[in-house]
Amino acid sequence: MNFKYFSFFILFFLSLCINSQEMQEGFTYLETGKYKEAEVFFKDILKEYPTNKTARLCYGRAIGLNGKATAAVTLFTNLLKDYPTDFEVKLNYAESLLWSKNYPDAKVYYQKLLKENDKSFAALLGYANTLSNLKEFKAALINVDKALDVLPGNPNALVSKKYMRLGLASKKVSDQKYKEAETILKENFTSFKDDKETLLNLANLYLISKQIEKAKNTYEIIGKKPEDKLISLNGIALAYHLDGDDKTALTVSKTAQKSIDKHTTETLKNQTIERYIQALIWNKKYTSAKTEIDKLLDDNKTPENWMLSLRATLNIYKSDFKKSIDDYNLILKKDSASFDGNLGKANALKASGYYINAYKSAENTLVFYKKQKDASNFIKELDLSFTPYVETKASYSYDNGNNKANAYDIKTEVPFSTKFKLLANYNYRSTSNQITNLKATTNNFTIGASYQLLNNLTLKGSFGVTSSDSDESKYNQFLTDISINMKPFKLQNLELGYKRDIQNFNAALLNEQIVQNNLILNYSVNTNFNLGWFTQYYYTWQSDQNARNLLFTSLYYNILEKPSIKGGINYQNLSFKNQVPTTYFSPRKFNAVEVFVNIIKDETAAKKKEWFYGLTAATGLQYIENDDGQSTYRIQGKLGYKFSERALINIYGLQSNIASAVATAANTSFTYTEFGLRFKWLIFKKPFFKK
Repeated sequence: MNFKYFSFFILFFLSLCINSQEMQEGFTYLETGKYKEAEVFFKDILKEYPTNKTARLCYGRAIGLNGKATAAVTLFTNLLKDYPTDFEVKLNYAESLLWSKNYPDAKVYYQKLLKENDKSFAALLGYANTLSNLKEFKAALINVDKALDVLPGNPNALVSKKYMRLGLASKKVSDQKYKEAETILKENFTSFKDDKETLLNLANLYLISKQIEKAKNTYEIIGKKPEDKLISLNGIALAYHLDGDDKTALTVSKTAQKSIDKHTTETLKNQTIERYIQALIWNKKYTSAKTEIDKLLDDNKTPENWMLSLRATLNIYKSDFKKSIDDYNLILKKDSASFDGNLGKANALKASGYYINAYKSAENTLVFYKKQKDASNFIKELDLSFTPYVETKASYSYDNGNNKANAYDIKTEVPFSTKFKLLANYNYRSTSNQITNLKATTNNFTIGASYQLLNNLTLKGSFGVTSSDSDESKYNQFLTDISINMKPFKLQNLELGYKRDIQNFNAALLNEQIVQNNLILNYSVNTNFNLGWFTQYYYTWQSDQNARNLLFTSLYYNILEKPSIKGGINYQNLSFKNQVPTTYFSPRKFNAVEVFVNIIKDETAAKKKEWFYGLTAATGLQYIENDDGQSTYRIQGKLGYKFSERALINIYGLQSNIASAVATAANTSFTYTEFGLRFKWLIFKKPFFKK
């Protein structure tokens, strides 16, 4: 809290007690904030009049307001010894406690003063300011109102009250009581119409609470004053970004940057440049952003933290997390309390797979910024990713070969740390065919574990048994699924695995007891220019002495981010060593090409009480052996609802006529349809390791 206004009032009392004009020059220095000159002036006076009470008081005020709070406290303590009952001396001593930030002692002392005189304006205002600094804003407002009852309309008290409201509103925002905070802030406008500090706090409240239009309108009010135009444009650009309109955000930022002139303060100029570069990054104009950042850093041996933060942010967007972490470490070396440094580092560590350190960095953010929403949400989201869950799915499928199936699946993951989790899965499936009159059921149960060996390397394995029961046979078989997931380079993911399972598409195949041993490779590459590539390869050897090669590759382009829209082309190649067409689809060669478009609002991006969805449509041609090409189609979709952060449900459906979709004896005019219901529930509120 700034006490200079309060100081003027104290000085007024002092001047009433002075009959001589000798010290008027010193009073003027104090009144106009020239504390250094006042200190020199009254020091000279005291050389001639060392016991003069007024000169001692004024000298104490001068040194206190000039940053020498400890010396001021000592001086006023000595004055109290000489004038133990002088109320004016007591008021100055109390204020010196505020200068030295000794708020607890100041609170107690002001309470004593108010017992002596509960109508003292200076005591009431000093007490209110003390409470405000102790963040006891409600009590502070009560006491500043008492001061205003004594001197209605006093500008110093009104200014103090404004800052008390700002403090109380900030606390309400931290507690996510946005409506209450809004009401408190708007009360400031009764005394300070369109006050900039209040408007900025109000705009920030709207941004945090996702009231984007209100935020824009508030920034527009700020921009009515020409000197605040850049502040307005920078805020509006941020509002558009939070609303998902990065293109407009960049347009606004360009306007702001062009508005910089010789009258623009260095601080505001830097803020505008920073917002412009951020807007370039939001729009994935990484080359332009790097050029602008390099301009700031070239020949700059001691770059400011905001410059390093921009480079770190750019590297996060480019998935170059190691460089990003290095920059955040440089920021924290200069300023351990840096918000960007702590939370930015937490995000980079999480993306790199260093989850424990990500927790520490986010928690460190909250040490300096109590209840800060972004840091709190970061920890909450990280907690959710390590919270045990159960997922169930029921489905019904059929094809034009008269095969029908009902399936029920339940799986769970139980993380015991950020590195280790247990896995379990149970699946029941019943199949039937009206033509062959065959029926069969399977029960699969597996249990396993996943362990993060390195930040970019995870081993996953599960083992179990399948039990098949049909009209013709009963048997049990061992199941295995082992994989290793790694990120060999940035923007790349590689999975290598082995899987042992049973051909269980229909009853006829279950009766054949065909065990499949699969070697699997999944490889994906993303780029910083919206292009992506995914490849999957299966090599399978079977218990019937057959072998299969299956290659699927997809090249796609991310058209839009929100919602996610991407389109591309898929290619599939399938071949079997032996052809057994009467048992299952096993061509010597099979090729398929399709174009597709995919629209998704992912469930992880959905907030509680929001819908999520996905729709994929594809069409193309398939070539079986040397036959002419046949047209294909594939359509699948899902629609879900997130009840809370811990529970969601969705329905899904798909239909395809691609012959390779499943193993079946049919090889032409095949159509497969499936639909189902899925429910996911996070069992606990927190991860095991946080209980």
